[in-house]
Amino acid sequence: MRSLALVSALALAVAAPQVLAETPLVAPNPVAAAGVHSDLPRNAAPLHYTIEIAPDATAMAFTGKAGIDIAVSEATPTIVLHAVELTVDKATLTPVGGGAPITLTAATNAAEQKLRLTAPAAIAPGQYRLDIAYKGTINTQPNGLFALDYPDKRTGKTTRGLFTQFEPADARRFAPMFDEPIYKAPWTLSAVVPAAQMAVANTPAVKEEPLAGGLKRVTFAETPRMSSYLLFFALGDFERLAKPAMPGVEVGIVSPAGSGEQARFALDSLAPLVPYYADYFGQPFPLPKLDNVAGPGQSQFFGAMENWGGIFTFESILLEDPAISTPATRNAIYTTQAHEVAHQWFGDLVTMAWWDDLWLNEGFASWMETKATDHFHPDWFAPMGRVNGREQAMELDGFRTTHPIVQEIRTVDEANQAFDSITYQKGEAVISMLEAFAGEDVWRGGLRAYMADRKFGSSRTDDLWAAVEKAGAPGLTKVAHDFTRQPGIPLVKVTAMQCKGGKTTLALEQGEFSRDRMAETGASPARWQVPMLVSAGGAPVRSILDGRANAGKASVTVDGCGPVLLNTGQLGYYRVLYPQKALAGLAKALPGFTPIDQMGLVSDNIALSYAGYQPLAPALDLLAAVPGNANPVLASSAFRHYRAAWDSLDKAPAARAALTARIAKTWRPRLEALGYEPRANETLPEATLRTQLVGGFGALGDPQVLTEARRRFALLKANPKALDGPMKTVWFGIVARHATRTEWDAIRAYADASGSSVEKQTLYTLLARAEDPALVQFALDLALTDKPGQTTSAGMIAMASGLHPEMTYDFVIAHRDAVEKLVDSSSRTRFLAGVVDNSNDPALVPKVESYMANLAPDARKPMEQALAALKERLQSRPRYISGLTAWLGVKKK
Repeated sequence: MRSLALVSALALAVAAPQVLAETPLVAPNPVAAAGVHSDLPRNAAPLHYTIEIAPDATAMAFTGKAGIDIAVSEATPTIVLHAVELTVDKATLTPVGGGAPITLTAATNAAEQKLRLTAPAAIAPGQYRLDIAYKGTINTQPNGLFALDYPDKRTGKTTRGLFTQFEPADARRFAPMFDEPIYKAPWTLSAVVPAAQMAVANTPAVKEEPLAGGLKRVTFAETPRMSSYLLFFALGDFERLAKPAMPGVEVGIVSPAGSGEQARFALDSLAPLVPYYADYFGQPFPLPKLDNVAGPGQSQFFGAMENWGGIFTFESILLEDPAISTPATRNAIYTTQAHEVAHQWFGDLVTMAWWDDLWLNEGFASWMETKATDHFHPDWFAPMGRVNGREQAMELDGFRTTHPIVQEIRTVDEANQAFDSITYQKGEAVISMLEAFAGEDVWRGGLRAYMADRKFGSSRTDDLWAAVEKAGAPGLTKVAHDFTRQPGIPLVKVTAMQCKGGKTTLALEQGEFSRDRMAETGASPARWQVPMLVSAGGAPVRSILDGRANAGKASVTVDGCGPVLLNTGQLGYYRVLYPQKALAGLAKALPGFTPIDQMGLVSDNIALSYAGYQPLAPALDLLAAVPGNANPVLASSAFRHYRAAWDSLDKAPAARAALTARIAKTWRPRLEALGYEPRANETLPEATLRTQLVGGFGALGDPQVLTEARRRFALLKANPKALDGPMKTVWFGIVARHATRTEWDAIRAYADASGSSVEKQTLYTLLARAEDPALVQFALDLALTDKPGQTTSAGMIAMASGLHPEMTYDFVIAHRDAVEKLVDSSSRTRFLAGVVDNSNDPALVPKVESYMANLAPDARKPMEQALAALKERLQSRPRYISGLTAWLGVKKK
């Protein structure tokens, strides 16, 4: 192979006789060899980065020096890198084999996000040192190097921390670089910073040098080969709580000074995860430390980021403040860390080659998050969360505007849009199904082989399937391709069932569950090989329903003559349409099923009814069969279904009153049993259920709960800490929703005065939750000021859209430029779509269509999805309300 490279290089040299230098020849760029998409010329690649930055947090700017060892694989006059909002002062190229530095001419293209460095003559193949001196901007939103302001926990004085967020394409705001996942290289980072502050990066600091003017230079250890989006830097008045995780690895929680024991639960949760994943994947953690860095504020794009060795997480889901943290906070702290630590292997050690395979990162981290949580906290019932995740994915996947798990990504905007429920939740659901197909031991063996083969490198989805098949799962690739390469949801129809001799035989037919795709396009149903687990009182039977064989029809025989349950264990990604008689039997038997099967059966049938595949009454009968003393996670899910039904009856007061009475009959006794105050030794799901029942009854306007909320709220006048505890946000939320102007002003005053960045953010956001549109308008106007904080305002606007989507939509359009400055660039194409998702108003359709007419093609997808869902709701919602009203026994007027 070397001879071919030499011939190619010599041919290029002949074509370009004015070659600047002849240095050792190198192999062709691996990006080109792998056939992976790139928007760079592919004639150069990084071998090592040395970057030094000097941030000025006051001026919101920084200077930088990048020294990049590169390999040039073919003669070229220009080296092209990625760069955004960077000004290059000087660039030189020095041959590694010796020779004078060559001055390069720099030209940036903001639209393309590229930096072109042109030499006076062609650059020959070989190895070089590329040195660039540049300046950059510190942002106010989480893109690139950004600042977060917050009240000091000890003094209350406003202080500023600096952090980075680079995924998917914002490392190029930090330094000129090859900012694509496949361009892996080691990094050596240093920073000139105030001597009194703590600097944090992917690796430990190996040297600190005092400098004049109260500064110091901190140099960090070289990283392993890694992608640019995983680089990390933070600076501020921090403290670090640390402990050993396993031999040679220390973990730490880095948080604003004064956090103290608020970091304890996170630290104690983080430490066991490292050896757990090292064992599961069969690969040691390759860095000496793993920090999780808490940042105040929030993002509309992400909650945490898996930077290798230096995770970043927003404080609200990393630190546990006893004054305001809820049971859901504790759950989020654990599951978020479980997700990000899983990424240290699936994403960091082995990285997808390009954003087409983003799900290899996110779907697997979501799946491992659930597996790890269930391992360490089985009483949290983590696998039941996959039912909610599956439904969330199917909510998007049932429309023609959906996309496959493995999708084509070509631009930065398309990459930003790829972080959705298909990538995360459908990815997790499909992985769970494939693990069940292969068997846990075979599946794990395949993952270990995959990690060993691909570590410190890149991969594509089929690399994983090949490893699992080789480990002992023949046929897995065909099933996996059906669920990852084509979009949509299989529909398994039970067309007949017969019990004879203690065995039940089912006649099945495969179709496709769709909300609009086939109706609008006349398309034929897609086909899948669907792995199923079927039971009728006996042991579940494994079967494959092949949609391409026998016109998608098959039969399955199982032991037992009890109610038949397809998708036992809820491990499959498909919907099941039962005969009406079978549903009646399932409703009677439902309390005897496992909680996860009860949860899945109810959610599946409500979705089928809403979409018009069956009447609504049988689905509501299943919901009503969930007992009030059900598993707390199941109870929470059932109560959310009732809440959604109640919300839909906003223009049907008689039906809403009837439903309120029905909800109270089942769920008030559960609330009374739980009480308003936390109890010793209660489980986390029970504590979470309390917050959901209290908050839910408060939203319903329950007189007892509303009176109690206002009574407690009034106590704050005499004692500002009267509400402190895990229910504080719940009580504030109830008052905020039903607020008078006096109460709204009081909440704002509490937000203004709070010395907690999380509480301040929470209370400002709740101001936009009011039912009174006049109060919400005050909140929207406030969001455009500096008062709430740079990253809180977008959250306020998003909150306003919950009860007032049309009003919020008009506000965002009227103040589009101002609002966009409040939203991190990665989520701008999706922010307005989120507002539309809350609407049921036909008047919004032409407004959205008009807005979309001016969008770039690669920015249209989120709005197309939101518009399709809105149009479908306008058709389905009246049918749903009619069925709900009839089920409640309320006559139409």
